[in-house]
Amino acid sequence: MKSHVPVLVSACLLGISCRYDGTNQLNQSVVDYLQAKQLQPIPVCPEQLGGLPTPRPKAWFTKGDGQGYSQNNAQLIDETGQNAGPAFLRGAEEALRIARICNCKTAILKQRSPSCGSRQIHLNGNLIDGVGITCALLQQAGLEVTCEESLD
Repeated sequence: MKSHVPVLVSACLLGISCRYDGTNQLNQSVVDYLQAKQLQPIPVCPEQLGGLPTPRPKAWFTKGDGQGYSQNNAQLIDETGQNAGPAFLRGAEEALRIARICNCKTAILKQRSPSCGSRQIHLNGNLIDGVGITCALLQQAGLEVTCEESLD
């Protein structure tokens, strides 16, 4: 029998209601892909891991993206005007810790999320090319990151 390879997956894509608005983004294509490839999903929600509640205020970048966050070249705020960056970074660090514990080499993350976006994020209300804080940290640690829209 083939062993199941662990893959870190945004929990919302698996139907877990952990998004900022208390909903999920169940993506049957992701579920089917994981089953077809016999991959073991390791669900994570970096925002919850960072201590944020569900539901929670919506957050977006006002400067830079996840790559720039560790160099103090980015800012992330929530809709109440609070600095959301520290909680997002804590969650990213915990997601990386889980990836290492579970020996994950890859991740499938939710596109356009300020945590998980791997190609696009929101900056001051505009969709731009960039990555979220968790995606950036995972990539810096050597994980291969993709999104639900890029599965083969």
